[in-house]
Amino acid sequence: MKIRTRQGAYACSVETIEQILRAALNVLVEEGSRAFTLRRIAAACGTKVGNVSYYFPRKEDLVQELLEAILLGYADLTAEIMSDVSDDPDERLERAIAFTLDDIRSKRTTNLFPELWALANHNPKVDQLVQEFYAKAQQGFARLVKEVNRALSEEDCRTIALFISATIEGTTIFAGYSKPWEPKMPEIKTLAVRSLLHLVKTMKVGDLST
Repeated sequence: MKIRTRQGAYACSVETIEQILRAALNVLVEEGSRAFTLRRIAAACGTKVGNVSYYFPRKEDLVQELLEAILLGYADLTAEIMSDVSDDPDERLERAIAFTLDDIRSKRTTNLFPELWALANHNPKVDQLVQEFYAKAQQGFARLVKEVNRALSEEDCRTIALFISATIEGTTIFAGYSKPWEPKMPEIKTLAVRSLLHLVKTMKVGDLST
Protein backbone atom coordinates (compact mmCIF):
# COMPACT_ATOMS: atom_id res chain seq x y z
CA MET A 1 0.00 0.00 0.00
CA LYS A 2 1.01 3.60 -0.58
CA ILE A 3 -0.53 5.76 2.13
CA ARG A 4 -0.90 9.43 1.29
CA THR A 5 0.50 12.03 3.68
CA ARG A 6 -2.11 14.12 5.47
CA GLN A 7 -1.45 17.78 6.02
CA GLY A 8 -0.68 18.53 9.65
CA ALA A 9 -0.67 14.86 10.61
CA TYR A 10 1.62 13.86 13.45
CA ALA A 11 3.77 10.76 13.24
CA CYS A 12 1.58 8.97 15.78
CA SER A 13 -1.60 9.66 13.79
CA VAL A 14 0.03 8.50 10.55
CA GLU A 15 1.01 5.30 12.32
CA THR A 16 -2.54 4.83 13.59
CA ILE A 17 -4.02 5.45 10.15
CA GLU A 18 -1.67 2.89 8.63
CA GLN A 19 -2.63 0.37 11.33
CA ILE A 20 -6.33 0.91 10.59
CA LEU A 21 -5.83 0.61 6.84
CA ARG A 22 -3.80 -2.59 7.16
CA ALA A 23 -6.47 -4.08 9.44
CA ALA A 24 -9.15 -3.05 6.95
CA LEU A 25 -7.22 -4.68 4.11
CA ASN A 26 -6.86 -7.88 6.12
CA VAL A 27 -10.61 -7.97 6.89
CA LEU A 28 -11.45 -7.44 3.21
CA VAL A 29 -9.05 -10.16 2.04
CA GLU A 30 -9.78 -12.73 4.74
CA GLU A 31 -13.48 -12.15 5.42
CA GLY A 32 -14.89 -10.31 2.41
CA SER A 33 -16.90 -7.17 1.79
CA ARG A 34 -19.82 -8.28 3.98
CA ALA A 35 -17.60 -8.22 7.07
CA PHE A 36 -16.13 -4.85 6.11
CA THR A 37 -17.59 -2.71 8.93
CA LEU A 38 -15.99 -0.14 11.20
CA ARG A 39 -16.79 -2.36 14.19
CA ARG A 40 -15.05 -5.40 12.68
CA ILE A 41 -12.05 -3.32 11.59
CA ALA A 42 -11.78 -1.78 15.05
CA ALA A 43 -11.76 -5.28 16.55
CA ALA A 44 -9.05 -6.33 14.12
CA CYS A 45 -7.02 -3.30 15.28
CA GLY A 46 -7.64 -4.11 18.93
CA THR A 47 -9.19 -0.69 19.44
CA LYS A 48 -12.60 0.94 19.88
CA VAL A 49 -14.97 1.90 17.07
CA GLY A 50 -14.69 5.52 18.17
CA ASN A 51 -10.95 5.50 17.53
CA VAL A 52 -11.53 4.31 13.97
CA SER A 53 -14.40 6.74 13.31
CA TYR A 54 -12.22 9.61 14.58
CA TYR A 55 -10.07 9.23 11.48
CA PHE A 56 -12.79 7.80 9.22
CA PRO A 57 -16.25 9.14 10.21
CA ARG A 58 -17.97 7.02 7.54
CA LYS A 59 -17.18 3.61 6.12
CA GLU A 60 -17.06 5.23 2.68
CA ASP A 61 -14.17 7.44 3.86
CA LEU A 62 -12.23 4.37 4.96
CA VAL A 63 -13.01 2.50 1.74
CA GLN A 64 -11.83 5.44 -0.36
CA GLU A 65 -8.53 5.87 1.47
CA LEU A 66 -7.89 2.12 1.54
CA LEU A 67 -8.51 1.83 -2.18
CA GLU A 68 -6.28 4.78 -2.93
CA ALA A 69 -3.48 3.22 -0.87
CA ILE A 70 -3.86 -0.19 -2.51
CA LEU A 71 -4.28 1.00 -6.06
CA LEU A 72 -1.52 3.62 -5.86
CA GLY A 73 0.81 0.91 -4.58
CA TYR A 74 -0.04 -1.37 -7.50
CA ALA A 75 0.21 1.51 -9.96
CA ASP A 76 3.73 2.33 -8.75
CA LEU A 77 4.86 -1.28 -9.11
CA THR A 78 3.52 -1.68 -12.64
CA ALA A 79 4.79 1.74 -13.71
CA GLU A 80 8.28 0.82 -12.52
CA ILE A 81 8.27 -2.34 -14.64
CA MET A 82 6.82 -0.67 -17.71
CA SER A 83 9.16 2.31 -17.65
CA ASP A 84 12.42 0.39 -17.10
CA VAL A 85 14.40 1.37 -20.19
CA SER A 86 17.21 -1.07 -19.37
CA ASP A 87 15.23 -3.79 -21.19
CA ASP A 88 13.97 -3.68 -24.75
CA PRO A 89 10.20 -3.21 -25.28
CA ASP A 90 9.58 -6.94 -25.92
CA GLU A 91 11.17 -7.87 -22.60
CA ARG A 92 9.30 -5.15 -20.71
CA LEU A 93 5.97 -6.28 -22.10
CA GLU A 94 6.80 -9.88 -21.17
CA ARG A 95 7.77 -8.80 -17.65
CA ALA A 96 4.61 -6.74 -17.19
CA ILE A 97 2.40 -9.67 -18.22
CA ALA A 98 4.37 -12.16 -16.11
CA PHE A 99 4.36 -9.88 -13.06
CA THR A 100 0.59 -9.45 -13.18
CA LEU A 101 -0.04 -13.18 -13.53
CA ASP A 102 2.39 -14.00 -10.70
CA ASP A 103 0.64 -11.45 -8.50
CA ILE A 104 -2.76 -13.01 -9.24
CA ARG A 105 -1.49 -16.24 -7.63
CA SER A 106 -1.15 -14.49 -4.27
CA LYS A 107 -3.94 -14.89 -1.74
CA ARG A 108 -4.26 -11.14 -1.27
CA THR A 109 -4.79 -10.34 -4.94
CA THR A 110 -7.06 -13.32 -5.67
CA ASN A 111 -9.31 -12.44 -2.74
CA LEU A 112 -9.00 -8.66 -2.88
CA PHE A 113 -9.97 -7.74 -6.43
CA PRO A 114 -13.24 -9.71 -6.60
CA GLU A 115 -14.21 -7.96 -3.35
CA LEU A 116 -13.33 -4.61 -4.91
CA TRP A 117 -15.45 -5.50 -7.94
CA ALA A 118 -18.33 -6.38 -5.59
CA LEU A 119 -18.00 -3.08 -3.74
CA ALA A 120 -17.79 -1.21 -7.04
CA ASN A 121 -21.14 -2.65 -8.12
CA HIS A 122 -22.85 -0.82 -5.26
CA ASN A 123 -20.67 2.22 -4.63
CA PRO A 124 -20.06 4.79 -7.40
CA LYS A 125 -16.94 6.18 -5.71
CA VAL A 126 -15.38 2.74 -5.40
CA ASP A 127 -16.31 2.03 -9.01
CA GLN A 128 -14.60 5.26 -10.08
CA LEU A 129 -11.40 4.38 -8.21
CA VAL A 130 -11.31 0.85 -9.61
CA GLN A 131 -11.92 2.10 -13.16
CA GLU A 132 -9.17 4.71 -12.75
CA PHE A 133 -6.77 1.99 -11.63
CA TYR A 134 -7.49 -0.19 -14.65
CA ALA A 135 -7.31 2.82 -16.96
CA LYS A 136 -3.78 3.57 -15.71
CA ALA A 137 -2.75 -0.07 -16.09
CA GLN A 138 -4.08 -0.12 -19.64
CA GLN A 139 -2.28 3.13 -20.45
CA GLY A 140 0.95 1.45 -19.43
CA PHE A 141 0.26 -1.59 -21.59
CA ALA A 142 -0.73 0.68 -24.50
CA ARG A 143 2.63 2.48 -24.31
CA LEU A 144 4.46 -0.84 -24.38
CA VAL A 145 2.35 -2.08 -27.29
CA LYS A 146 3.26 1.08 -29.22
CA GLU A 147 6.96 0.58 -28.50
CA VAL A 148 6.82 -3.05 -29.65
CA ASN A 149 4.82 -2.28 -32.80
CA ARG A 150 5.16 1.36 -33.84
CA ALA A 151 3.07 0.88 -36.98
CA LEU A 152 -0.11 0.62 -34.90
CA SER A 153 -2.31 3.64 -34.26
CA GLU A 154 -2.82 4.97 -30.75
CA GLU A 155 -6.42 3.71 -30.82
CA ASP A 156 -5.30 0.22 -31.87
CA CYS A 157 -2.75 0.22 -29.04
CA ARG A 158 -5.44 1.14 -26.52
CA THR A 159 -7.72 -1.61 -27.80
CA ILE A 160 -4.97 -4.23 -27.65
CA ALA A 161 -4.03 -3.05 -24.15
CA LEU A 162 -7.66 -3.51 -23.07
CA PHE A 163 -7.60 -7.04 -24.49
CA ILE A 164 -4.35 -7.84 -22.66
CA SER A 165 -5.75 -6.52 -19.39
CA ALA A 166 -9.02 -8.44 -19.79
CA THR A 167 -7.19 -11.63 -20.69
CA ILE A 168 -4.93 -11.43 -17.65
CA GLU A 169 -7.65 -10.45 -15.17
CA GLY A 170 -9.84 -13.32 -16.35
CA THR A 171 -7.39 -15.83 -14.91
CA THR A 172 -8.20 -14.67 -11.36
CA ILE A 173 -11.39 -16.72 -11.02
CA PHE A 174 -9.91 -19.81 -12.67
CA ALA A 175 -6.25 -19.99 -11.67
CA GLY A 176 -5.83 -17.56 -8.78
CA TYR A 177 -4.85 -18.55 -5.25
CA SER A 178 -6.50 -21.86 -4.21
CA LYS A 179 -8.65 -21.90 -7.36
CA PRO A 180 -9.20 -25.24 -9.17
CA TRP A 181 -6.66 -24.61 -11.91
CA GLU A 182 -4.08 -22.67 -9.88
CA PRO A 183 -1.45 -25.43 -10.40
CA LYS A 184 -1.71 -24.75 -14.15
CA MET A 185 -0.77 -21.08 -13.74
CA PRO A 186 2.91 -21.56 -14.77
CA GLU A 187 1.77 -23.02 -18.10
CA ILE A 188 -0.92 -20.35 -18.45
CA LYS A 189 1.73 -17.68 -17.86
CA THR A 190 3.97 -19.13 -20.57
CA LEU A 191 1.05 -19.25 -23.01
CA ALA A 192 -0.06 -15.73 -22.13
CA VAL A 193 3.39 -14.18 -22.46
CA ARG A 194 4.15 -15.86 -25.78
CA SER A 195 0.72 -15.46 -27.38
CA LEU A 196 0.14 -11.86 -26.30
CA LEU A 197 3.62 -10.77 -27.38
CA HIS A 198 3.15 -12.55 -30.71
CA LEU A 199 -0.22 -10.83 -31.12
CA VAL A 200 1.29 -7.40 -30.53
CA LYS A 201 4.22 -7.98 -32.89
CA THR A 202 2.14 -9.38 -35.76
CA MET A 203 -0.84 -6.99 -35.70
CA LYS A 204 -1.07 -4.82 -38.82
CA VAL A 205 -2.75 -1.53 -39.51
CA GLY A 206 -6.40 -2.22 -40.38
CA ASP A 207 -6.59 -5.63 -38.67
CA LEU A 208 -9.00 -4.23 -36.09
CA SER A 209 -11.21 -2.41 -38.59
CA THR A 210 -14.81 -3.60 -38.52
